[in-house]
Order: sequence, then structure tokens, then C-alpha cells
Amino acid sequence: MNASPSHASGDTLRVALAGLLDGLPPRQAAQAVDRLIANYRGTTPTDAPVLRDRSDVAAYAAYRMPATFEAVRSALDALRDAAPAWEPATHTDIGGGTGAASWAVAEAWDSPPRTTVLDWAEPALALGRELAAGVFDAEWRRARISGELTLDETDIVTVSYVLKELTEADREAVVTEAARVARAVVIVEPGTPDGYERIIAARSLLVGAGLTVAAPCPHSGACPIEPGADWCHFAARVSRSSLHRRVKGGSLPYEDEKFSYVVATRFPVTPVVSRVTRKPQIRKGQVLLELCGAEETGLTRATVTKRHGTLYKAARDAEWGDAWPPE
Repeated sequence: MNASPSHASGDTLRVALAGLLDGLPPRQAAQAVDRLIANYRGTTPTDAPVLRDRSDVAAYAAYRMPATFEAVRSALDALRDAAPAWEPATHTDIGGGTGAASWAVAEAWDSPPRTTVLDWAEPALALGRELAAGVFDAEWRRARISGELTLDETDIVTVSYVLKELTEADREAVVTEAARVARAVVIVEPGTPDGYERIIAARSLLVGAGLTVAAPCPHSGACPIEPGADWCHFAARVSRSSLHRRVKGGSLPYEDEKFSYVVATRFPVTPVVSRVTRKPQIRKGQVLLELCGAEETGLTRATVTKRHGTLYKAARDAEWGDAWPPE
């Protein structure tokens, strides 16, 4: 039986991560993190995993899992807003590694779905299994993430921070396979210009396969952003534990994880009217909002002033990525 979903939270994850680097000198951990960040999400082919052993996996998990968890959780929140009555019973986490996305999925719904985590790196799967023990049920299965991947039907598929590791052909095949078997697909990539390009390519494949975009876009039509002119991305606040600060030498108690994402479904959804696509600019007596709206509206800027009454207060409280106008 699955554990209570309240157990699978960011705080629970940080507690689970706290003991990972015991006995590993901070300098060694920091060097491992730097090397893995440079390589693991780069161009290393999936048949040659760079997570070589437990120390590599522990260092990487301590640094990256909280950020990945928060980014995926933000995408899942958008899915829940678009389809509040829907709950998945099964989940497949493609390239899930140590399972950050699976933690987010386990937290998102009252009854956590049965999860299968697929990854090539056995050390990552072993550590993910260890971290999740007693928190949520999952099968941790070794599989090459490539064009040869074949999936069982499932309610929701997550693909987080994986596509950059794949060739273009393998990306297309993996996204197409996810679209074939799932009722909902959630894809998250770094909030960089190239990460956004991969999201847009995946979005086109999902729409072409008959899925409807649930988030972040208010529609399933073409993205109004001109290629190369800008990119759509969002930010999630990540609390830094003392372990996290020690590994990376940071001093702030938080960091902002920037990410791009797309959520698409095979069931009806209610997308937002428009979405705030940049950090709101608060000026004296007014708030400037950059918005992406309906397909025919595209990108717009709204100026909300005090004369708008309660809407002005809502604009002052609005955050990057929020729906607009508020309900």
C-alpha cells in the first residue's frame, strides 16, 4: 500500500538527502557535483552513464534533486489546476535517475500513483530506491532511454531534464512513445534558450499525436514567441539545506530554479485565460504584467493600476508563471 502522500514532500526529501554525503569530504563532493553538472546533462550518450558509483550519485542527488523536485512540482500544479478532478493511478518516470520527479508525483495527488522509474544508471536507481523506501511505492527498472524504448500504457509520464542527453532522433522517438502510451505527459527542461527549443519541439510532437496542451500555454496553437528572439521559461524557489550550501559553497538559504516545461493530455482540460511569463514589474501605483494569452491574442502587456481596485492587489501578489486574471 502506498504511504500517505503528505510524506512525499520537499521537506521529507531534504531529510532523506541529508545523510547521503556523510563521510564524503565537502571538497570531494563539490568536485563531483561540478563534474557531473558539466557532463550528466550534457551530450554524454545514455549508453555510457557518468554516474559511476554511489559517491557520484550521492553528490549529484544532494545538489540536483531538490531543484528538479520543485520544477516538476510546479508543472504538476499547473496540470492539477487545468484538470482538478483527474487523478492518475499509474506513472512512468523516463530517465528518472534517483527519482526527483517521482517524489513530486507522489506528493501531487491524494492517492499516489503506482510508479515505474526507468534509467540506465544502476547506481542512480539503487540510491533512488533507498531514498523512497517507506515513502512511496515504485519499481526501479534499468532501461536504455533511446529510440528503442517501449513503454506500457500508463496514466502519466514524466520526462525531466532528460532530452538534452539524447540525440534528436531519440528525443523524437521517446516523446512519441510517451504520447502513445500516456493520458498525460509532463516534460521539463532547463530554462535556457536551448532547453526551451527542446520543449517546443516536444510540444509539437505531442500536439501532432493528438494531445491537448494543458500548461503552461493557454492554447495548443503555435507558440507566439519568434524563434531566437526570446524563450519561455519559469522559476521555482528552492530551499537550500545546510548540506546543499556546503556542497556548492553558497550562502543564501534559497535559489531559483529556472525551467521550461509542457504538459499535454488526452482528456479535457481548462487552460488558463493567460499566463504571466515574466516576473511582474511593480512600479509606483502600477504593476506591469507580461502575458501569454489565447492563440489569437498572443503576447501582451497589461498595466494594472490602483484604479483597478482588487485586481491591483492581485497583480501585486502575482508571481511569475501564475494564471491571469485570478479566479
